[in-house]
Amino acid sequence: MSQQLINHSPDLKRLRDEGYEIEVSGGYLLIHHVPFIDQNRKIQYGTFVSTLTLSSNDRTGIPDNHVIYFIGDNPCEIDGTNITAIQHNNTTSTLNNLITVNRSFSNKPATGYQNYYEKIKRYADIISAPAKYLDSSVTEKTFKVIMDSRNETVFQYIDTNSSRANIEVINAKLENQKIAIIGLGGTGAYILDIVAKNPVKEIHLYDGDSFDQHNAFRSPGAASLNDLSENLRKVDYYKKIYSNMHRHIFVHDYYLKKDNLQKLNQMDYVFICVDKNSSRKLITDYLVSIGISFSDVGLGVNVVDQKLTGAVRVTSATGVKNDHLSHRIFPEDSDNNEYATNIQIAELNALNAIFAILKWKKISGIYVDLENEHHSSYSIGVSKIFNEDATTI
Repeated sequence: MSQQLINHSPDLKRLRDEGYEIEVSGGYLLIHHVPFIDQNRKIQYGTFVSTLTLSSNDRTGIPDNHVIYFIGDNPCEIDGTNITAIQHNNTTSTLNNLITVNRSFSNKPATGYQNYYEKIKRYADIISAPAKYLDSSVTEKTFKVIMDSRNETVFQYIDTNSSRANIEVINAKLENQKIAIIGLGGTGAYILDIVAKNPVKEIHLYDGDSFDQHNAFRSPGAASLNDLSENLRKVDYYKKIYSNMHRHIFVHDYYLKKDNLQKLNQMDYVFICVDKNSSRKLITDYLVSIGISFSDVGLGVNVVDQKLTGAVRVTSATGVKNDHLSHRIFPEDSDNNEYATNIQIAELNALNAIFAILKWKKISGIYVDLENEHHSSYSIGVSKIFNEDATTI
């Protein structure tokens, strides 16, 4: 409830987005790490506590009064004397079983406080000014990580980036999606890196291989010597890393074959990042048969005159558009296939992943899609993107 309240209340959201250490506890709003000077002219930190008025179950109303509680010593002027202009009550009192305050302040504008942002900022400006005069580096805006301790989202901590950018409503289109990533050798790992930062309901990882030293050089992040010495399976290694952010990552330590393709039946979108045409064809045919949308990626790089050339591609399909697959995805495993070389480089894997992510988000209604292409390739040598297999639907 607390994060929904913050997200739906412009005043609380602004406080959080500007870096205040905001917390909602019961019927109270708390702002932690507010700098002030004590009577010994030392910089200390306290906590504001304000009663919280709601206009609805998930939105704040106009503050019911101008008084604010404080946890901490008396804030002082630069010379160590109390800031008398805001003194109200210096009695310690218990507000609930979690909150005990030491004093309260009173500073009432002519028209009162119209929202909690105005109220908190005003009091912070007053009691923090002497501390900031003595040390310009002190601040109440710490941007401290806000844990999602109540499991209100799929993340371990709150997505303040979407909040600051005001795109939470747009990103919410992904909330009910179950995503599968098949293959984590290079491109698939970069796809995971981005998918894990989105509010999808579940992420399923499919790969039967181990995470080896060569994988570290074409994967996001920096695997340590300890990581490599653990000899983890790819799915386990990546779950360990990305579970730090996303709660719902599920591992499947095997390759998808004809007898276990039904594992994909509950998915909403699938990223196919395999290097065998026979496996690619098997999986894409099955997804088409059950109406699940997907993006299949390919990377082909060759050495020409001691330079690298080639292309990356993304072939996508939905229940509406899949008639192009027969001339894009072939059943034969062939070393002569344009996208079948074993040269993989981190930046090309990442680029391939970005193109796949963009198409997924276009299909999901996140980005504008004027081309409606379902096959896109980027040619390295000429720096051009070729879009084909468009649909007007």
